[in-house]
Amino acid sequence: MAPVPPRRRRVAAVPLSFAVAGALACLPLAASTASAAGHQEKAADGPALSYVVNTKANHGYVKKVEQAVRDAGGTVVISYEQIGVVVAHSANTDFAKELRGVRGVQSAGATRTAPLQSAATTEVGVPEKVDAKTAAALAPKSAKASKAGLTREPLEPLQWDLGAIKADKAHEKTLGSRKVTVGVIDTGVDDSHPDLAPNFDKRDSVNCVGGKPDASDGAWRPYPDSAGNYHGTHVAGTIAAARNGIGVSGVAPGVKVAAIKVSQPGDSLFYPESVVCGFVWAGEHGIDVTNNSYYVDPWYFNCVEDPDQKAIVDAIGRATRFAEHKGTVNVASAGNSNWDLDADSIEDTTSPDDGTPTPRTVDPHKCFDVPTQLPGVVSVSATGAKAGKSYYSNYGLGVIDVAAPGGDRRVLPDAPAVDGRILSTLPDNQYGYLQGTSMAGPHVAGVAALIKSTHPWAPSAVVQALLKFEADDVACPTLYDSDGDGVADAVCKGGKSYNGFYGHGIVDALDAVEK
Repeated sequence: MAPVPPRRRRVAAVPLSFAVAGALACLPLAASTASAAGHQEKAADGPALSYVVNTKANHGYVKKVEQAVRDAGGTVVISYEQIGVVVAHSANTDFAKELRGVRGVQSAGATRTAPLQSAATTEVGVPEKVDAKTAAALAPKSAKASKAGLTREPLEPLQWDLGAIKADKAHEKTLGSRKVTVGVIDTGVDDSHPDLAPNFDKRDSVNCVGGKPDASDGAWRPYPDSAGNYHGTHVAGTIAAARNGIGVSGVAPGVKVAAIKVSQPGDSLFYPESVVCGFVWAGEHGIDVTNNSYYVDPWYFNCVEDPDQKAIVDAIGRATRFAEHKGTVNVASAGNSNWDLDADSIEDTTSPDDGTPTPRTVDPHKCFDVPTQLPGVVSVSATGAKAGKSYYSNYGLGVIDVAAPGGDRRVLPDAPAVDGRILSTLPDNQYGYLQGTSMAGPHVAGVAALIKSTHPWAPSAVVQALLKFEADDVACPTLYDSDGDGVADAVCKGGKSYNGFYGHGIVDALDAVEK
């Protein structure tokens, strides 16, 4: 298999450079002067880092931990009493070690290796834009009405992915409910895009970068000059681009999308404290579904035997469970390294990705790809235009829940579609192609939104169960040879109804809207 860029879970998507013409946290309250001075001295020993400190979800415990943070020379950024997570900053090199010795602290660790003064998704590649001539040529065909009188969008003939999960047929029955909202936990969303504006939910959008929510107007938008700034907008379009006679259609074009920005400016890294904020926000604001097309930085795999990485798994696991208990269905991309997440070992050469990576061998049963390997999170693998596993997609029996189109540049779709990747919205009124499990996740989030639209009182567990039950079974291939050299590039384990490549199968949008 050809190596895949080692960052975000997004698989390199190629944006179509095309603008549609004309439209488009009880310790002692105070430490002694000598003690405080000692901590200040320690604090100057190292770079300022961010930490998560986990305790019981109880006001008293959290307040004690907050004081312990200050006693150790740190500052409290924000406390999430709902889940017992305190986000803190400190330059004390022994900060986490000291906090772990505090009564009531269950885990504590640094969330990064790079200093706070300095600054990963799951798409593969960079967006490739669609030119206006192609759009114009397709427009006449797209104007034809379906049996239900539904008009196709101008670029819909290029969206082979909609037909692959029967979303086009589902739209003849319903476009989804405006009472359903999908939170795009990502790099931000360009809500001014004409295909997104009609369905954008400003009230529930937020900037969670740094771990503290900022709901000021526009704070959710992508950073113009950051890597992957197009990512969240592309994801949002796949979920809910409106059927308004412009550009493309989303899987659930009648539901709303909210932007929950969690990526750092510059390198677009997704640090734990930001992601914790994102899930808590989603739970507190009644978000029905979240899409998570990334892995949490700086570790591709977080090993619970390492105290820092254990604290990360603990904090984010608390946050996803909180959202789930509030009724949110959390969907996550499985990653783009063609790794078997059920293997005995994996060679991780990319972590930490905010500093100097140190190659290590990890056991994916003890070292977790977060959030996709967390309990209760729907893990999604990617497929190409002919339903086969995309060459880059991670897989694994017992890990993958369902599969969905993520695109595969090696597999061309049937005409009139011309590209094996996924076409969706890009910032600045553009559209583009991308491929990756980052693109597969939003297809599942869209189908989950359709299920929630059809069964509005269904709790998260029921929506997840329906996603799996209604998915179309796909058997393991006899030989998986993605590059055609006659050698197996991955081994699929399991039967037709449940296996390592597809989980319970490829999601089905039509079944999602049938009661």
